[in-house]
Amino acid sequence: MSDCRISAASEQGAHVLRLEGDVRLTMCTALDEYCERIFNDPDFASVAVDVSDATGLDSTVLGMLAKLAIQTNERFGFKPALYSTNAGIDRLLSAMGFGQLYELYAQVSSDAIAADPLPVAPATEEQVREKVIEAHRTLMSMSTENRAAFEELVRTLEGA
Repeated sequence: MSDCRISAASEQGAHVLRLEGDVRLTMCTALDEYCERIFNDPDFASVAVDVSDATGLDSTVLGMLAKLAIQTNERFGFKPALYSTNAGIDRLLSAMGFGQLYELYAQVSSDAIAADPLPVAPATEEQVREKVIEAHRTLMSMSTENRAAFEELVRTLEGA
């Protein structure tokens, strides 16, 4: 776990998430809970995600980030910003179709808001399974390529 961290900050309705290291499904409950807090903020004005310090993002985390962007657009009518300076992460984001969900920037976020690490949120195996299914369903909804890539996984998890 020491090589994986999500930090979050907010100031006057501006929210920033910073993902560091190899971010995996172990952080999905904490990420989902924080996103719900964002959307319940009466002063919500913006959200930005910085993955410049990420070395990897698994498909569950990608699905959660897709959900964040989709809900931001549906509820508030704009695309959030996503910052990345990692060519490998950029290729992954492009292949998954994140350009349709986020305003992509090939730089580190210049937002100076101090971020605090999100603690790993406790979750049962069933809760994690449901989050994994939801994240992958979100990815599947983005493209036929994503559907083909994750359909069998979702079917397997739903049968578990």
